[in-house]
Amino acid sequence: MRELTAGALAALAGARLVGDPDVMVGPDVVIDSRAVTPGAVFVALQGERVDGHDFAATAVAAGAGAVLVSSELDLDVPQLVVDDTLAGLATLATALVAEALPGGLVTIGITGSSGKTSTKDLLAQVLADVGPTVAPIGSFNNEIGVPLTATRITGETRFLVSEMGARGQRHITFLCGIAQPRVGVVVNVGHAHLGEFGSVEAIAQAKGELVEALPADGWAVLNADDPLVSAMAARTVARIATFAVGGAPASGDLRVWADGVGYDGLQHPTFLLRASGTVEGAATVNLQVSGAHQVGNALAAAAVALTQGMGVEDVATGLARATLQSHWRMELHERADGVLVVNDAYNANPDSMAAALRTVASLRRPRGRLLAVLGDMLELGPGAPAAHREIGALAARLGVDRLIAIGGHANDLVDGAGPGVDATVATDSDAATAAAAAWLRPADVVLVKASRGLALESVAEQLSMAPEGERE
Repeated sequence: MRELTAGALAALAGARLVGDPDVMVGPDVVIDSRAVTPGAVFVALQGERVDGHDFAATAVAAGAGAVLVSSELDLDVPQLVVDDTLAGLATLATALVAEALPGGLVTIGITGSSGKTSTKDLLAQVLADVGPTVAPIGSFNNEIGVPLTATRITGETRFLVSEMGARGQRHITFLCGIAQPRVGVVVNVGHAHLGEFGSVEAIAQAKGELVEALPADGWAVLNADDPLVSAMAARTVARIATFAVGGAPASGDLRVWADGVGYDGLQHPTFLLRASGTVEGAATVNLQVSGAHQVGNALAAAAVALTQGMGVEDVATGLARATLQSHWRMELHERADGVLVVNDAYNANPDSMAAALRTVASLRRPRGRLLAVLGDMLELGPGAPAAHREIGALAARLGVDRLIAIGGHANDLVDGAGPGVDATVATDSDAATAAAAAWLRPADVVLVKASRGLALESVAEQLSMAPEGERE
């Protein structure tokens, strides 16, 4: 946000001000005392294990210009006092967005069971060629991340890209109330959080809240290859843009698709980007991100950019320059000894796990082998054992030579892989790392992937370092 007086900030946040109303504060809004910058507004959030109020004094000592709190503290800076600091943050972000919309800010919401972070990263880099763009760092897609990202806009910001996750019905509706999107993208509907929603249809109902929130002059960008997503066209008054990997979509005011998809040795996709409808044209795209699933993500980003006045050639150029922005998502690290480590450890569900395994299978080198270090896919409910067995079976069908499984469903992964795979259970991350390191040899490829709760990025990072004798 721009720098504001404490009085103006309190009005936007609906807060009672304690202190001098004329003090200038901002521009940053932070929730971590370690991230304080001079003049920043520190929001004292209350979590299950940590209360931000306990760190307010530290934040002020580090240079915070004001604090957003739920009770008055003994601090010598303006205090914005509210009943609930999380609600206060949402109120502040909502007001900042509403204030910026008349000046030309375009807000874009992205949701989906998988791929929304990669889509967000690609889109933000393409839109940056048109004007200043604000997008979340990593996967800030909840009731904290969405408003915190929104507070980063200024009077110069042209695009705000918001990633929106959901763990229940009406969650996305709440996030849309903050970000007020004019463009909504639904990448797909899969099995992530199936244990919380109960069915894929319920997940689709929740994801579709995004398109329901769009205005009539907005755009709903829908995956025509996913029937549950394409059906959301009936739930919005906005104009429809569709994208598809499998050929030209049958409907949509704007239709975007890929022709002639191919891959290089690192599985970077190349394809002919085509558009028809409100924008016409074709251009070749050479992506720098790996995996077949990235084609759909790139098409979703392209469709949004085309609705915002970019030409097909410019979109193709922007996509070709785009790189990974969020850690631990299909990061490729080639060691000095020739081992290729694929770090996709940020999160996992059945759809993203299958996509990662297929990508790694296509990365097999001559005389090289495939190793998968896989952990639990969380929040799948009663179907979790079967889902893990299916992933183990897929690993076997794709020719994975060795599987090291970790977590509560490790035995399900191993059972699914069957006798054709050298599969074992590791008791913890250290054991998984040791077992993998001992097995790997030059030209091998290893995938490390699990849900966030298992924090397997430590395994990937350790495996990315070649043995001492092999380092340059």
